[in-house]
Amino acid sequence: MRVRDIIIATAAAMLFCTPLSAQSAEKEPIKAVIVAGADGSHYWQGACDVMKQILENSGMFTVDFAFTPGWNGIENYNPDFSGYDIIIINYGGPTFTEPVRRKFEKFVADGGGLVVIHSSVVPMADWKEYNELIGMGAWDGRDEKVGPYLYWEDGEYVYDYTPGGAGYHGLQHEVTINHRAPEHPILKGLNPNWRHFKDEIYTRMRGPVKNIEILATAYERGRHEPLMWTVTPESGGRVFVDLLGHCGSDPNMVYSMECTGFQVTLLRGCEWAATGEVTQAVPKDFPNEKHLSLRPDFKAPHHAY
Repeated sequence: MRVRDIIIATAAAMLFCTPLSAQSAEKEPIKAVIVAGADGSHYWQGACDVMKQILENSGMFTVDFAFTPGWNGIENYNPDFSGYDIIIINYGGPTFTEPVRRKFEKFVADGGGLVVIHSSVVPMADWKEYNELIGMGAWDGRDEKVGPYLYWEDGEYVYDYTPGGAGYHGLQHEVTINHRAPEHPILKGLNPNWRHFKDEIYTRMRGPVKNIEILATAYERGRHEPLMWTVTPESGGRVFVDLLGHCGSDPNMVYSMECTGFQVTLLRGCEWAATGEVTQAVPKDFPNEKHLSLRPDFKAPHHAY
């Protein structure tokens, strides 16, 4: 082989083997802002720190925070969403003021992405547009007036209009995640059934369920409950909702986010919400139906791609 051919072949091999973070560095990073600041049942500070690490370790994102004042002073909360590609909600506190609500709605309607994590489907039940954006919610006074329960059965959506409240979870445990839209960009190429590490699994979700696509479910309490879904609002924008990712009441309880499956779907869901596509390669360390996979440092190991 001539020297020129060796050089070309070596360069091609290096390009093929370039990790996700190096490939991503060539692109303009996706700008994300995490909204948080109050949640009576979750270690929101730790969850925010972990998600920032997951996203920024990929080389695809930059992450800022827009923390609320806490349980008091929400009337003084006035975040600036301009300049961001996605808003990530990790929040369980009081409803935003009307000017902030209108600014938030406009951000999504103008094409901004929205990612909603775990208990962020609980608050702000009195904000009609937020409930339409997230598709389904739980607790906070929700009942049949907000819409039906939605679950999966025999390959079809089931809309259950039975009266009753929304939201239930038992003790935290490992669970098998089943993909229901395997060709969706967020899931395409990933193992369609995989073990997720110990987490708090929400069930009995209900809401407007408009423009919703169920991505993944888990079998809980006798039926296949949605754990990931998307909403494509008629007004514009893209929404990814992920009920996984519980963080407990102290800094040592972020184990659900150590799961490689959570981290990979978070990364892919955020890219999709921001851009409408997923350019990330399928990692070799993604879990399967028999084996868990963990990334305790919240980044992919060197051999993952």
